[in-house]
Amino acid sequence: MPKIDIDRVLVKTGSIYPPPYDAMMAGRTSLRLGQAGGLTQFGVNLVTLAPGALSSLRHWHAEEDEFVMVTEGECVLIEDAGETLMRAGDCAAFPAGVPDGHHFVNRSATPARFLVVGSRAAREVATYSDIDMMVTVEGGRAAFTRKDGGPLAAGEGKDG
Repeated sequence: MPKIDIDRVLVKTGSIYPPPYDAMMAGRTSLRLGQAGGLTQFGVNLVTLAPGALSSLRHWHAEEDEFVMVTEGECVLIEDAGETLMRAGDCAAFPAGVPDGHHFVNRSATPARFLVVGSRAAREVATYSDIDMMVTVEGGRAAFTRKDGGPLAAGEGKDG
């Protein structure tokens, strides 16, 4: 495979989250590097967080492992047990099936970047720790529900 030209990789902005959670991801962008390279068994994304931005809602994966390495700047990893400052070179791993919600927040005055590597299960369920929501992803489609499987309020949970 030839070298991936990062300058030609489409920048993904926005979120697949339903309202009002989609708006909370302002300031987060990612480069789908694995997809640009034709990878299908795992994903590789370079995420940039502007000052004040969140990487995601706090979540955990039922079927997919996730690995993160900060490549530039600093951000705060927030997990069930508390907060950890992460700087360039710091890594974190989130094994599938461990119900420890996590996300990253950039509390600095400069952008932070981190590489995310994750497995791609045929069917995945992610649970959001701080709100009554989960997502099931299958066949490239995301379906958001309450944690008990019930529907979200009107206007929430449409496919992204």
